[in-house]
Amino acid sequence: MTRTIDDLISDLRNFAAERDWDQFHSPKNLAMALASEAGEVLEIFRWLTPEESRALLEKDRARAKDEIGDVLIFVARLADSLGIAPLEAAFDKLEKSREKYPVEASRGNAKKYSEFGK
Repeated sequence: MTRTIDDLISDLRNFAAERDWDQFHSPKNLAMALASEAGEVLEIFRWLTPEESRALLEKDRARAKDEIGDVLIFVARLADSLGIAPLEAAFDKLEKSREKYPVEASRGNAKKYSEFGK
């Protein structure tokens, strides 16, 4: 069975409603929770070399999976609380990034778009 972001948002709405948590899920609180969970993703990679980060031990990969799940949950809840469709927002942002980072100017380098031509 293929599940969608809309399925996730619906499940999250029900999960929060069953626990009477909507009172705590203001956009501010959700954004703070999102930042905290993103920090937990970062913690997994602290002190790893780039090579080690590409070849995580299974226990670290399992932890990364859980933390990425938490991040997605809070992104979905925050987007829902603001009336933003998260996939639409991501595709819109990708299109903006395509314009900022044309292939010919950005291929193979990590420069910010404002540094092109410098």
